[in-house]
Amino acid sequence: MLYKTEEEVALIGESAMLVSQTLASLAAIIKPGITTLELDEHANTFIRDHQASPSFYNFGGFPHHICTSVNDAVVHGFPNETPLKEGDIVSIDVGAYKNGYHGDQAYTFVIGEVSEEILRLVKATKESLAKGIEKAIHGNRIGDIGYAIQSHVEQHGFGVVRELVGHGLGKDLHETPPDIPNYGRQGQGKKLNENLVIAIEPMINLGTASVYTAADQWTILTADGKPSVHFEQDVCVKKGRPLILTDFSIIEQAEKSNGNLNSSYY
Repeated sequence: MLYKTEEEVALIGESAMLVSQTLASLAAIIKPGITTLELDEHANTFIRDHQASPSFYNFGGFPHHICTSVNDAVVHGFPNETPLKEGDIVSIDVGAYKNGYHGDQAYTFVIGEVSEEILRLVKATKESLAKGIEKAIHGNRIGDIGYAIQSHVEQHGFGVVRELVGHGLGKDLHETPPDIPNYGRQGQGKKLNENLVIAIEPMINLGTASVYTAADQWTILTADGKPSVHFEQDVCVKKGRPLILTDFSIIEQAEKSNGNLNSSYY
């Protein structure tokens, strides 16, 4: 596992904060009728205007700047020209590369009115991320993070995607080891030591945990066609208390200010 110096943690933090700012700027403009391709173009411009580059563009051949996963798309959705509509949920995953280091963050937005069931899914997934982050401290194990996430969402009857996991983060967008699954057993897995930087990202389905890959060879979809929710933050393992490098608060502020978005779940 790649442990970082304090200087490296600070540089990753700059990239992570830019990703949060990008998501906040997207939160301000999401509305029915806008296309995810327009969101992609907005994010690309915003990131480049801040002297950085989109991490995802051409990553493994990915042809866009951000991932936009709507409703039953779990992750890695392609931005397209289909307008978003009232009742959609959209996970937006953004990466930014600046000063030699990556930031990587995802947030699920709810457009207008949706069922109580979907609001519970969004709430539980976001809460599970916070519970997973709490366990990202020196001396714990990777299984402690996964157990905290899994145990929270499964009590609500939701499905934990097992094929996709969180990851290490730094000079590379995905640094492994470690993989950070969203399921696990307490006290199991690799030990967490100070200044390991990881991206924790629960991907939780309303129904079955099973997923499949779309014909585009990128988009991951739920097997039963029910919605999926994805949240992600970048975290540096520390003694006693994790250091969160991304910032949900500025995204939430923009979300609450946008009358087209539903933040009633928190």
